[in-house]
Amino acid sequence: MARYRIEYERDACIGAAVCEALDPIHFKIVDDGKADMLEAKQEGNLWILETDSLEMAVEAAQGCPVKIIKVIDTETGKRLDE
Repeated sequence: MARYRIEYERDACIGAAVCEALDPIHFKIVDDGKADMLEAKQEGNLWILETDSLEMAVEAAQGCPVKIIKVIDTETGKRLDE
């Protein structure tokens, strides 16, 4: 099991591009003006990435103006973006 889980609600994205600016390793703005979470899998409305490396995901989650990115420590269950 990966150490961290990043959850992203793409449908609610407003295209502010803060996530891409702060964490271009995980996020990229695409043609429809919304961000894709790179290497993520989709589960319903959520895009999910399980990873052992956070890069700048916490900063991207904290900077998102609509708060649709969550970063969770899978060992403790604690959200790291709050």
